[in-house]
Amino acid sequence: MRFLPFVSFCLVALAACSHAQPSPDPSPAVVVAEAPPAPAPAPAPKPTPDVDPVSIYFAFDASELSDSARAALQSFFAQAQQRPDRSVRIEGNCDDRGSSEYNLALGQRRADTARKYLENLGLDAGRITAISNGKERQRATGNDEASWQENRRDDLIPTPANVGVSSASEPSSR
Repeated sequence: MRFLPFVSFCLVALAACSHAQPSPDPSPAVVVAEAPPAPAPAPAPKPTPDVDPVSIYFAFDASELSDSARAALQSFFAQAQQRPDRSVRIEGNCDDRGSSEYNLALGQRRADTARKYLENLGLDAGRITAISNGKERQRATGNDEASWQENRRDDLIPTPANVGVSSASEPSSR
């Protein structure tokens, strides 16, 4: 019987715990305003396509443009029109046959022919520089027709605008 008071106490304690406790008063809900979504970033500006360098090729001892050279120049012109901040340097080149003087003159005729064609298409003459390398800048080394043909070319090289313009012609600010 010793257990009777203990068991009674446990039953009373259990009965007291079985009652639901009153819930605490709900505190007023705090409404947190959501931050407005960040504005969508502006679309990145389309990069202006660059002007790709191009080479055009000539027949032996000639400065006349072939149909493929005209097509390449027209494609180059279309790219150059999209980039008015770019100029072009046309370098006339020759194979290694003939004298240095003759090849310098032939290279210049080739460069001038390409320059005139681009000007006739509408490219501003102030954006074009035509020079001759003669036979001094060989791309292919060899004494065969394939090497000579590779060296009879104009290289059209895009440059930043106003390259080669001397500031000496501008008035001094002294």
